[in-house]
Amino acid sequence: MKRGLRITLTVALLAGVAVLLWALGRGTDHTRAMRTCNGVDIVILDSTSLGFVTKADIKGILEKEYGVYNGQPLDSVNLKKIENILQGRSAIRSAEAYTTGDGQLHILVTQREPAVRFQTGQGGYYADETGYIFPLQARYKSAVPMVKGEIPLNVPEGFKGYPATEAERRWLQEITGLLGRIGKDRKWHGAFTSIEVTANGELVLRPAKGKEVFYFGGPDNYADKLARLEKYYTHIVPSREPGYYKSVNVKYEKQIICRTQ
Repeated sequence: MKRGLRITLTVALLAGVAVLLWALGRGTDHTRAMRTCNGVDIVILDSTSLGFVTKADIKGILEKEYGVYNGQPLDSVNLKKIENILQGRSAIRSAEAYTTGDGQLHILVTQREPAVRFQTGQGGYYADETGYIFPLQARYKSAVPMVKGEIPLNVPEGFKGYPATEAERRWLQEITGLLGRIGKDRKWHGAFTSIEVTANGELVLRPAKGKEVFYFGGPDNYADKLARLEKYYTHIVPSREPGYYKSVNVKYEKQIICRTQ
């Protein structure tokens, strides 16, 4: 075969392969574009421990704020918009949306877990362990410690987010740290029936056993204050009859001030 003819056939063959690959690619893109969303699969990852949101809630939110997704081309489903809508809800900490080749829209939701409930004369709200504040949920309640009284946080009705000032954020971190320590330490778990906040932001703890009132000061330095309360129970209480002391103050560093009146 002549050299010129050989080159011409080779070029023609390569061109044919290129056209075939282009056509196959077009076919794949066309198939992808024509594939439609035929349903939604919602998984609430922590549904066994919390009940703030349900699958029905998620569907209702999408229908109201996103619109129609069933029957739409998969390529047109705005996954980022869906995630932003769901994460805008105060009880939802994170949301992930993705689609699969079978036409399913998948949504994974993680709820926001409260660490404390604050209750004031104007209403109540939750905060999680990071200091994120969010409203009480209308249909569900979470069994978390309650702190009531003159809470030193500026939280308007319906507020969600972190406190505005550094002082507020620090106080909130300290109170959640204290409650976490009480909840996880077997010595203190269930030891107090209530925690109240006075007008100057200090804590008053009432024990489950005994009639003493514990004046704790602020929630700062809580590990040392709890250690002094433990010394009260192990070194001071055994030497007196039950109910002898009416109040115990651990507000001041290195002091345990016990009063009979």
